[in-house]
Amino acid sequence: MEDTTFAIAATERQLSYARSLAQRNGVNLPWEMQLDRRSLSAWIDAQAKMRPMEADGRPTSKQVAFAEKIARIKRRAVPDECFRDRQLLSRWIDSNR
Repeated sequence: MEDTTFAIAATERQLSYARSLAQRNGVNLPWEMQLDRRSLSAWIDAQAKMRPMEADGRPTSKQVAFAEKIARIKRRAVPDECFRDRQLLSRWIDSNR
């Protein structure tokens, strides 16, 4: 007997989620993955575990919002250079709590 496997096409919902993960993580969605439901599912699992691309080093929106809240309470301004570097903003927050 022959042992053949048939590729089942990926669903539109699966493809949509995979595209959003690819954009979030800054990677390309391989064409081969889009053709088979199982391989796309494995790719989605791997990409969902990854953190969003943060290579630029800018602070997150939550970090900026928290710093601005502290600045309003303390009646101070957050230095502009802090908005360009995640670690610098983190140190500013820690020193102004």
